[in-house]
Amino acid sequence: MTETRTELEKMELPDKEGRFGEYGGSYVPEQLQTILDEICQSYEAIKKDETFIAELRDLNKHFTGRPSPIFYAKNLSEKTGGADIYLKREDLNHTGAHKINHCLGEALLAKRMGKKKLIAETGAGQHGVALATAATLVGLECDIYMGEIDIIKEHPNVVRMKILGARVIPVDRGTKTLKDAVDAAFEAYVKDPVTQLYAIGSVVGPHPFPMMVRDFQQIVGQEAREQFREMTGKLPDNLVACVGGGSNAMGLFTAFLKDKDVAMFGVEPSGRGFKDGDHAATLTLGKPGVLHGFSSYLLQDEKGEPLPVYSVASGLDYPGVGPQHSLLKDLGRVTYVTASDIEAIDAFFELSRTDGIIPAIESAHAMAYAVKLAKEAGKGKTILVNLSGRGDKDIDFVLETYGKDYGL
Repeated sequence: MTETRTELEKMELPDKEGRFGEYGGSYVPEQLQTILDEICQSYEAIKKDETFIAELRDLNKHFTGRPSPIFYAKNLSEKTGGADIYLKREDLNHTGAHKINHCLGEALLAKRMGKKKLIAETGAGQHGVALATAATLVGLECDIYMGEIDIIKEHPNVVRMKILGARVIPVDRGTKTLKDAVDAAFEAYVKDPVTQLYAIGSVVGPHPFPMMVRDFQQIVGQEAREQFREMTGKLPDNLVACVGGGSNAMGLFTAFLKDKDVAMFGVEPSGRGFKDGDHAATLTLGKPGVLHGFSSYLLQDEKGEPLPVYSVASGLDYPGVGPQHSLLKDLGRVTYVTASDIEAIDAFFELSRTDGIIPAIESAHAMAYAVKLAKEAGKGKTILVNLSGRGDKDIDFVLETYGKDYGL
């Protein structure tokens, strides 16, 4: 791990071409590359602009409600009988998840660039709600593309987006889920990249989006580092976060990457099993490829085409993953593991019924692995989980699909 830390310290992530080692970059048409270069230049300028920094800091505090607290899950820890489990409560943010962190930054950037509309995809709906909220706040139009299956599963978030004034555009092709929503949003963006900004919802996409979203999300880990030390007198032994595209995980991990004694675990969805189309365990079973304008690990067939993916968590069913996660896997700095649908739903009810917190199904994947890790690590060790979202959006789906199995 010392060699890995030294290698990370030497790297500029990303480099000037937007690469994280061999991953990342920008694989887009020349016309769009000109627009992306403009976005990159504008972002590099505003992130050093004191007025932008002050405005974002003020919104984080007075609008989002940052800093989000860390909670010691005492009941769950005692029931598990192993390591102490702590939760970084991103579920308490305004709009209910970590997504608001980068949506505010992207909306402010779009406004300063003179854009008229924000355009995006969403799976679980949390990015869509957060972006619709941010768009309303800064006075921009907002189009959200969402797969028809996810629209049904995540109905409460669809309603929220519409109330906030966003236009929710159903995507009825392919698997009718997140990957197809990304395709549709990207196509709409290419038609008019001048007046619109594609506010990508994770640490994916062509440069500069993996860098931008990571930078806006790293406040999670920066807060957690200080808070955990204040609570316990030391850093956590282990960090755990779910990984689809990987924004909440990068948000937590970034502040700890150089701490050799802090182990990190990214939890992917193994869904119904490891048959093609039954999971979205990209880092576990994928190999390097190109999708949506960037290079990363990718679940793909022999022709390099993305495979169909699945997860009970709509926000995790993506065949690619953030390029920085791909690098961290190769370096061995982060260990990527999996949790199944059933393990996630068990964890959903477990946290709800031990500590009174209903997590998003996405976050429940992280909780499932954290409980397993707590038993393995044993007493005296600590685990900090990024509880990336709350489960309000999931309760109707969970009740209808799993309610009888849990006495409802």
